[in-house]
Amino acid sequence: MRDFRDAKAMAQTLRDSLTTKAVTISHSESLELVSRMLGVADWNTLSALLHAERRDTAAPIARLKTTTAFYPAIPLRDLVPFPNATYPLFVGRERTVQSLNQAFEGGREIVVAIQREAAVDDPQFSDVYEIGMLSQLLELETLGDGTLKVLTRGLRRVALRSFAAKSTSYQAEVADVGEGATRDARDLIRRIYQRFQNYTAAHGILVPDIWLFFDSARDPGQIADTVATRMKLPVRDKYELLATLDPVTRLERIEALLDLSQRPISAGYAATKRQALDHADRRRHQYATLEHFLLALIEDADASAVMRACDTDLGKLRQSLVQYLDNELKHIVIETGNAVSLRRGPPCRISPIGA
Repeated sequence: MRDFRDAKAMAQTLRDSLTTKAVTISHSESLELVSRMLGVADWNTLSALLHAERRDTAAPIARLKTTTAFYPAIPLRDLVPFPNATYPLFVGRERTVQSLNQAFEGGREIVVAIQREAAVDDPQFSDVYEIGMLSQLLELETLGDGTLKVLTRGLRRVALRSFAAKSTSYQAEVADVGEGATRDARDLIRRIYQRFQNYTAAHGILVPDIWLFFDSARDPGQIADTVATRMKLPVRDKYELLATLDPVTRLERIEALLDLSQRPISAGYAATKRQALDHADRRRHQYATLEHFLLALIEDADASAVMRACDTDLGKLRQSLVQYLDNELKHIVIETGNAVSLRRGPPCRISPIGA
């Protein structure tokens, strides 16, 4: 299917076929039926997805520089970094620790590679995406459980030519990528400004300084990266934004994702999400994880009924979750403030942004 016009043609064909069988439906009903046949919830969602796919085909291929360089490297399981963003990494894998040590002994620059599958413990070149991030290491702290907390700042996108385990650490060969000439995108930036305000309000994201940034910034790529950093998206969707090199195309993708995020959520889900955040707030956790959310689901009548039907011992599950939240997440306790968002937490001792 090329674009939304093909879907509309399918809907018209469906209407015509049903008419011959004395079944009459409206044009909008036929669009909804076509959407569902294609596995999408509604026409608005399908239209947005098709627009995004059409933009994908116009995305430029990475323009690689001819020279390459070798850096210590680390694989990330469930975080996609962007340029100019500062973010913490919680590191537990031995090779990753050694790579960080090498970087701190050198120029404090390291290549961050994003894993395709979080379950892979010892990733090779085929297990990471093609575009990564050259980052600068700012601070290093050893936590009580033996993991490292590293404060990192993204510098620029790089294309990975190789990624491999070298003795006890990881090393990557990378080339810089060009993002093309800056095009005028004032109208697009204005639309994203308005929609991102609604998005942050709906998702409880605190970004007190971003509106000043929008007023002062003129670089579409920089604005796209600033918004993408704060959006709640699956790793694959975030990576696609990172790998979209043309700044305006990247902004257009963000606009399509913001449109999709405006779909209403059920009152039950909203209440359960608030309960998960309350569980995090009472423990002074910096953010809520899947464990907080699962504990809230136990207290939800519909969700708990489903779990009981699957022979889940809710008492044991609650006890295990409370013990985990009280004892294993002490490294995300903050002195003041509230849990401002839901983030995917670790299934065990490694942090939500485990490397």
